[in-house]
Amino acid sequence: AAHTEGMLRSPTFLVGTEKQRGILDEFQRRDQHFAEEYQKNKPLCFSARAYQKTHPGKMRNGHKDADATLASPMLLGVADGVSQLEEFGMDASELPNELLRSCEYLGMSQLIPDRPVNPQDGYRGPVSLLKEAYEETESLGSTTVLLAILDNSTKIHGKIHPMVAVLTIGDCELLMLRRLQGRNSHLQAVFHTEMQRIDGHVQTPLQLARVDERVDPEFDEELALEVIERGSAVHCVSAYEGDIIVMGSDGVFDNLFLDEVVDICNQALVPPKTGTFVPTQPALLSQIAKRIVEESHAKSKVGKGGLLPETPIGRGGKMDDTSVVVSEVVEWTKVHSEVWAQVRRQRQWKNVVNAVAWTASVAEDAETPPLSLTMKRLTCAGIMRVMAQLTNFLGSSPRLIRRPMVTG
Repeated sequence: AAHTEGMLRSPTFLVGTEKQRGILDEFQRRDQHFAEEYQKNKPLCFSARAYQKTHPGKMRNGHKDADATLASPMLLGVADGVSQLEEFGMDASELPNELLRSCEYLGMSQLIPDRPVNPQDGYRGPVSLLKEAYEETESLGSTTVLLAILDNSTKIHGKIHPMVAVLTIGDCELLMLRRLQGRNSHLQAVFHTEMQRIDGHVQTPLQLARVDERVDPEFDEELALEVIERGSAVHCVSAYEGDIIVMGSDGVFDNLFLDEVVDICNQALVPPKTGTFVPTQPALLSQIAKRIVEESHAKSKVGKGGLLPETPIGRGGKMDDTSVVVSEVVEWTKVHSEVWAQVRRQRQWKNVVNAVAWTASVAEDAETPPLSLTMKRLTCAGIMRVMAQLTNFLGSSPRLIRRPMVTG
């Protein structure tokens, strides 16, 4: 390599035979470690906790937290709503929250292990899931989106090999950590998404929106679907038991360097003394999430020497809504199935009750112009969903007695 000021290192060096042999041995050891995980032929899921908090400096200006988070067994999400829409009389948090709720419903319906799913209703990838979820929403707003979806349907040599599909629109980021040198080693970064920002500007990320004439008279919902289909950055990453996934809004990754996030996780998640994997207590995942947010906010405080701390975007970072999801990949067990079945029945019954209440309110308000019901109407797909939920609930709930129909 040339030893000049303009070129201090060569882009590629020749690697000697002995060094390559050593590297191959190390690769083999790592491969053997990872092979143990999926040779057990077991499905995996997320054990996750979320935390979010608006920066105190932004809160003083009267801004509402427009972030939303999702921590469910098969799907994680972060959506960062555009607070500027408050200036147009909109609640910037509505679309992010409704969108993630819709994603959760679809994801858990399609991805629960060992649960029968009709082929036409099956999982078809993150882009299709997000597109269908968006079409089920009605709220106005604009948001960035980050999803992590655990798919247990992938198989290698006939054995389950779980994958995490990551979809990002905008500047939320995901960081995956793994103990590369065995169970007793420290966590290391193995995957990291990149921000999608228009012209590289911190304040102009790619967004998924639905707005009215107050914001953009020319808005067409087909553009939003095009953003999902053409603008989504999608990655598929192998998942192993014990992997740690940290997902955060730009309020996290504009303020913290990746090494700082890794250090926070390693300080809390000490390697086990034995080689046996033991799932992390959810309360500890919550503590990690909270600390990441607190450390993000601390970057706007003057430090030693009267200087603001360094951040990826410069000293002092930025005061913003800050949300994070911290998850560990664990085995999906019978206990998970039983708990989720109970949660699902409760949600189905709640949806049925809400649908009946909505129908009654419409009947009582027959003189109300139809357009005024736009924000609370049920779409045809929504009505079919409620009917399916009612059927499933009646068929699966032991608390209800199904009486035979009397005819004639």
